[in-house]
Amino acid sequence: MNPTAGIKKPDFAAIEQAATRIAAHAHVTPVMRSQSIDAMAGASLFFKCENFQRVGAFKFRGACNAVWSLSESQAACGVVTHSSGNHGAALALAARTRGIVCHVIVPEGAVRSKVEAIESYGATVHRCKPTIAAREHAAEDVRQKTGATLVHPYADSLVIAGQGTVAREFIAQVGALDALIAPVGGGGLVSGTAIAAAARMPDASVFAAEPAGAADTQASLLSGERISDFVPDTICDGLRTLVGAINFEIVREHGVEVLTATDEETISAMRLIWQRLKIVVEPSGAIVLATVLRHRERFAGARVGLILTGGNVDLDALPWVTCAPSDR
Repeated sequence: MNPTAGIKKPDFAAIEQAATRIAAHAHVTPVMRSQSIDAMAGASLFFKCENFQRVGAFKFRGACNAVWSLSESQAACGVVTHSSGNHGAALALAARTRGIVCHVIVPEGAVRSKVEAIESYGATVHRCKPTIAAREHAAEDVRQKTGATLVHPYADSLVIAGQGTVAREFIAQVGALDALIAPVGGGGLVSGTAIAAAARMPDASVFAAEPAGAADTQASLLSGERISDFVPDTICDGLRTLVGAINFEIVREHGVEVLTATDEETISAMRLIWQRLKIVVEPSGAIVLATVLRHRERFAGARVGLILTGGNVDLDALPWVTCAPSDR
């Protein structure tokens, strides 16, 4: 059984409904600027700080929209998902806001701090092997045993609509932009971003930032069909998932262009954000700046919106720390 088969693509009306539905629970996140980073990029950059969202990531928006869309009978059986971190924590907290049970399938090797966050929000954690097939099989097993509703991390119309509220809110805060860029893993955020931008800012270009070592979305667009046998290799743990089928369709239909950055460039951008904006972001969020800096010619002189997706970092394993404290 394919739990994501037959999913209806959300429209902007669904994003508007999601914004109303989650308003009592989600934060309105700030937009930040840096003159020094603007000078480096040769463009005017606006950073949408979803690292300040509840659970430290934009994922709370989609999870909250899905949870509060459930009927009372559905809610009584709880929710289930599979996640390496941020979506699991987001769904756990969203479920807690409604007082319902949450099950999260976590693959082996997930970032420890993210797993601890999932547990701290009250979810029941189930471990599985680190493959998409194992994650989906385990989630379906829990669904069948408990009657819980599957809230897929990205291939879910309610989740996509919820994630689309980021761009809707962003555009309302800063006005017209020439370009909008979001990271792409499974594609929930960039799908929602493309839908919102088409409705509110149709002349703007939408870009997806993807790790060079996990560029399945770019490869899929180039080949004209979704690639399903790609093995990702990147420090961006939140972007190791292959783009979902419905997400790929939305990205292709809206003419989203994928640009890549290397892990080394992403780590440098992450450190730059910490230094200049004085905020904590994770590699999966910092890749948007890495991509803009790598492709400066594409954004020269433009007003560019960058979505910083999250700030959940293992502080004991920062990517630029290469020696033990005792060696310094």
